[in-house]
Formats: sequence, C-alpha cells, structure tokens
Amino acid sequence: MSSNETPRGPVDSSRVPRYAGPATFARLPRLDEVGTADVAVVGVPFDSGVSYRPGARFGGNAIREASRLLRPYNPAQDASPFALAQIADAGDIAANPFDINEAVDTIEAAADDLLGTGARLMTLGGDHTIALPLLRSVAKKHGPVALLHFDAHLDTWDTYFGAEYTHGTPFRRAVEEGILDTEALSHVGTRGPLYGKQDLTDDAKMGFGIVTSADVMRRGVDEIADQLRGRIGDRPLYISIDIDVLDPAHAPGTGTPEAGGLTSRELLEILRGLSSCNLVSADLVEVAPAYDHAEITSVAASHTAYELTTIMARQIAEARTK
Repeated sequence: MSSNETPRGPVDSSRVPRYAGPATFARLPRLDEVGTADVAVVGVPFDSGVSYRPGARFGGNAIREASRLLRPYNPAQDASPFALAQIADAGDIAANPFDINEAVDTIEAAADDLLGTGARLMTLGGDHTIALPLLRSVAKKHGPVALLHFDAHLDTWDTYFGAEYTHGTPFRRAVEEGILDTEALSHVGTRGPLYGKQDLTDDAKMGFGIVTSADVMRRGVDEIADQLRGRIGDRPLYISIDIDVLDPAHAPGTGTPEAGGLTSRELLEILRGLSSCNLVSADLVEVAPAYDHAEITSVAASHTAYELTTIMARQIAEARTK
C-alpha cells in the first residue's frame, strides 16, 4: 500500500451485526478484495505433527470466529491498527495432511509468495510444525532472525518415532539449518515435566534462554519484557506463540495442556512491552477448539493476534513517515 492510500478496514459493526457475514480475521477484507496487504493474516489448517490430542487444524477458523469481537482502536497501544496499515485475511494454505514433508514444503512456498508481495505474516495454525517452514521463508528475506517462542514446551527435541518434522522439533531444525540468530533466542512460559535434564542441556547449547512461567509470576511482566527487549535488540524478530503457554484455565482448547501457565493478561502485557522490537512476522498455533469451552481459548488467541498485528501496523506506519 502506498503512503497516500487509505487502508480498507473491517466491516462496520454499527451497521452489520458482529455475528453476521463472513468470519475473516477481525472482519477485515480478504486479500483478493484489496490486492496487496502490509500484513497478511493467513491460516494453516494442519495438525498432522501433533503428539497427543489432534484438532488444531480447526484453530484458524475458530480464532477468526472469536475475532468478530475485536474493535478498530487498541487503547493498550494507543493505535488504530487497521487504519495505520492494510491488514487483510489471506485465507488458508492448504497442506497435505497425509505427508508432513510435502506439507512443510507447501507451507514454505506459500509463505514465500506472500512475503514476496512485501507483506508481513500473522499466521494462524495449525500445530507448531508449521513454524519451521515459516521461519525458513522469513529467513530468506531477513537472514537469520531473532526468535521469541512463547510455549509451555521447549519444542527443541530431536525426533518423535523417527520423524524429523513434528510439533516438538521445529526449533531444533531451525537452529540446525542456520535460520535463527542464536544470540537472540528465548523461550517464554515454559513449565512442566521433561524427558530428562538433558533436554535443558541440549536446549542451552542451541542458544536458547528460558523465562519460565514461574519467572513471569515472580518477577512481573515489565521486568520480563525489559529482559526480552535487551536480548533481541534491533534484530529482525519472529514471534511464535503456542496457545498452551497460557494456563489451561485460560486456554483449555489445546492439544498438550500443562498446569501452571501464564494468564492471558500476562501474555498480552508482555507482548505490548515488545512494541519497540522489529517484528517481521509471527505465528499463533495449537488452538484446538474441540477441547475449548465458551470460546475461552479462541478469544484469548484472537486478542493475542490483535496485539501482534497492532505492533506490525504501528511499525509499518512509522517507517512510512521516515
């Protein structure tokens, strides 16, 4: 979008009820209706890499449905994201559910196409397997990127049943492939049992720092956000969020829940504290609506995606004024 064009925003809820019409993200236009976008919200309905409960293939559309309640002005960031940049719903990337390797290649190629238009991506999963092809694509454009990984789990394991691509392995593969800046990697919100202490040793060797959910509780969101900003600096940043970073009380609809997680308020406040970071793209994964209650999980996810798209829209608008 050029600097003199006005972005096309969401459907006016004072004229069309929120529960009516197509459920695009935040009731924004489809990408084919606007031609190009600064931020493309894209779904990846793929969950063949899960190790426990399936169902995240339906997560993207559940988030879209819950996002009907989002409004155009974000007071927490003092921004109207949909007026600052053209944000559009790019639909779904259709990946083969029976062949993980083929699916990974398909997702990477589709992400290449979207990033090639100049858009940043806000991807709605799907399981965490999809983070690897997305990171590959982002690294082609920006070089090795900083990563903040919000999750109950490390996702740096080597394999499950001999498979190299699963929802528990994407960040080990990403480190092995050299697409992450190993000086600026951090997990946030991790907790729960591991297979052994070696899991932590291996993770540290890859360059990851760890902020546990207990750290967030004891130290507070402002201190944690300050620590993360210091670790990231001005590097291009990719944020990957597994909704199970939240406690099951705040996100029951997920495949591998762990007790003792973040509150939705803590997650949103940490993200708002990262608004000065150079966020080049993000994903939000592992929403499994079959295990949800009253849309608790998808509502939390939709607000999380809203904060991320607001950060990107603000940065795009600021860059145009320089």
